Amino acid sequence: MVETAPVPTRGFALAVHGGAGTPRPDALSPERSRHYHAGLRRALIAGRDILAAGGDALDAVTAAVVTLEDDPLFNAGRGAVFTEAGTQEMDAAIMDGCDRRAGAVAGIWGPRNPILAARAVMEHSPHVLLAGAGATAFCRARGLEFVERDYFQTPERWRAMQETLDQRRRGIAEDDEARRHGTVGAVARDHGGHLAAATSTGGMSGKAPGRIGDTPIIGAGTYADNATCAVSATGHGEFFIRLAVAHEIAARMRHAGQGLDLAAREVIASVGTAGGTGGVVAVDRDGTIALPFNSVGMYRGYVGGDGIVRTAIFDEVYRSC
Repeated sequence: MVETAPVPTRGFALAVHGGAGTPRPDALSPERSRHYHAGLRRALIAGRDILAAGGDALDAVTAAVVTLEDDPLFNAGRGAVFTEAGTQEMDAAIMDGCDRRAGAVAGIWGPRNPILAARAVMEHSPHVLLAGAGATAFCRARGLEFVERDYFQTPERWRAMQETLDQRRRGIAEDDEARRHGTVGAVARDHGGHLAAATSTGGMSGKAPGRIGDTPIIGAGTYADNATCAVSATGHGEFFIRLAVAHEIAARMRHAGQGLDLAAREVIASVGTAGGTGGVVAVDRDGTIALPFNSVGMYRGYVGGDGIVRTAIFDEVYRSC
């Protein structure tokens, strides 16, 4: 179990993750590591600039996740993984801690930024979750930007799917977290003390068509409540759904009086006990950030009122800029 100490911040706070599906440290080249750090920094800066100017948490997490969706290194939007049928199906969710409004989409393809689709569901429909063709039609009606299929596809993701299918044919158990799961997400506290969370994913490489993970399930992969915390999760989604991970962290704070760090670490430990791997980024109403994970690594970073961006991948000292 890799743990992180609670990170106190002043004023606003923002944390992001690029997924817990990382290669082993010895399999990640220095050059590729630099690209991941750069991608995380871009997302943090996008959200930081909004918060530093007095903007709200919802806009900050949206901007951070859009930036990660546009980066082909991460498994969301452009660069999403393939299903076993060679298609791409994306999920996303967003939640406003002020009134616990939420919006989510599942199994969609076409909108350039699935997180904007989720936000449109929250702000322009009476629903929380739309899926498949209905969700796509809703996005077209709302005028969201659509892109062609090849925009999302990358050779690396196609190879990963082929490797996964080849392992299955040979009866080899999947042991590569980088193929098994990957997600992006952000949580924020703004100057007004409001919280928000946003999460987006392409799912698991080689997943069955129609499979939906924890990302769009409010309370599993995404949750925000001003009274407690905001949480975005990444990992083996089936376990995060069964344990209602994001809501469980908030519930421990509300009902058991636990602090954010303890609640987050204990819930991630329970995921490990159940047989799952992954992690969360979370922020509480006081601006304290927690980023625990039980996997080999987790692409992650945070920034507070000092404006300094800090990023990390494995169990190492955060890089600052």
